[in-house]
Amino acid sequence: MTANTAALSISELDIGIEGMTCASCVSRVEKALAKVPGVSTATVNLATETARIHFAPAEQMEAKLRRAVRDAGYEPVAANAAIDAPDASPWAGFMPVAIGLALSAPLALPMVGDLFGKHWMLPAWAQFALATPVQFILGARFYKAAWGAVKALTGNMDLLVAIGTTAGWLLSMWLWLTAEPDAMLHLYFEGSAIVITLVLLGKWLETRAKRQTTSAIRALHALKPDIAHVIGLDGEVDVPIAEVLVGDKLVVRPGERLPVDGVLLEGHSQVDESMLTGES
Repeated sequence: MTANTAALSISELDIGIEGMTCASCVSRVEKALAKVPGVSTATVNLATETARIHFAPAEQMEAKLRRAVRDAGYEPVAANAAIDAPDASPWAGFMPVAIGLALSAPLALPMVGDLFGKHWMLPAWAQFALATPVQFILGARFYKAAWGAVKALTGNMDLLVAIGTTAGWLLSMWLWLTAEPDAMLHLYFEGSAIVITLVLLGKWLETRAKRQTTSAIRALHALKPDIAHVIGLDGEVDVPIAEVLVGDKLVVRPGERLPVDGVLLEGHSQVDESMLTGES
């Protein structure tokens, strides 16, 4: 009796989380949620960017959980925010990547020339002018996420990108400013700029794939009927799906979608199960 009472007292909440980039972020959010008093389990899914938390009911518990996510350096949103968001253009968010590619391409061309025996290099000032906007404007998102990881005394992919590219940029600056006049400089501006650009490209491709997935999920949600035909004491009554109870008898008319799982009591028909089985 006590065990059943305890089970009934556990509540469940789904929270959407924006800003996660790697498995380290998942671990960080799970630890932050687990520290909230009353939380029994917290599971974070990186692919869907959601957290499912089981906890003992308490005053303002949802607000405390959302605050824990925010304090960990991430943005709590509605659990179905991605699904409910309107369809975006396939090229949405590509502008930073395009700018990074445009600025990084001139830095990478000398390396391509080496393959054909052409040895030349942009002046140091030109490399600096091309790489610096990529490093500190397009790469600002990495510094912001890295700072959140440092405050939480942990690490993530953004911290690695920030440290690695900043080291290359600072080393290039030092070599440039301390070099003798007319010296042949071997700088690393192109490495830092290309790394940031490629990571941005990877994140954009990942976001685009997620948008396509959520579009498919949204299409599946649209297949779910809103109304069920329930046989009540006064005959057949149309009620919202949320009001259908276990044990209700429903009528499914020809051409309609099945509103809920159930057992066929009377009649016969054919059902398109392709959405469940994956068949054509």
